Amino acid sequence: MKQLVKKEFTFTALPLCYLFLLFSGMTMIPGYPIAMSSFFLCLSLFQSMMNSREQNDLSYTLLLPVSKADVVKANYLFCVGMQLLFFLLCAVLTAIRAGFLSETAVYTQNAMMNANPAYLGNLLLVFLSFNVLVLGGYWKTGYALGKPFVYFSITAFLIVAAGETLHHIPGLEWLNATAGHWGLQTTVLLLCAIAYALGSRLAMKKAQRRFDKVDL
Repeated sequence: MKQLVKKEFTFTALPLCYLFLLFSGMTMIPGYPIAMSSFFLCLSLFQSMMNSREQNDLSYTLLLPVSKADVVKANYLFCVGMQLLFFLLCAVLTAIRAGFLSETAVYTQNAMMNANPAYLGNLLLVFLSFNVLVLGGYWKTGYALGKPFVYFSITAFLIVAAGETLHHIPGLEWLNATAGHWGLQTTVLLLCAIAYALGSRLAMKKAQRRFDKVDL
């Protein structure tokens, strides 16, 4: 299992996946839907899976003395690992923006989503939709990626749009606060984190059951 995960992070992963970690820097951009940064990381993971499919990496992997369930699990662990690394980078930048730069004019007058715990929760929901729709769709057949990514793209844009809309509703302004309301925002983040952890695990288990029935 450990070797499969290592293969995912080294041999299988495109350099693009690591390069697109830099999109976490979008956290610092004022006047921009910063949660879209999560979509770009997922795009790189999708491209890596496409390249792996075209190189017949799955056929090669299944010739090894490994189970189908472990192959699916290794892929999920790779994607989740990249997502959490991206999340960590965004969390560090969020702390900088919400702490040292919270009084900067471009941020205090920002009408778009601000970098705060609620924003980080939004990122996790986008990542969850990728794990459920793209990874789940792919392991249903072992080759289909196009339609699952289209479904994910639509879902991701709706999640980001919801994050950009909710804080404009009277009574929900605290979702976009740069100071105070940390308790409520942290609660949102914790709920999103629980949904991400449980949802990703359930999606992986379902994908393992599905792929086990696929005759390659």
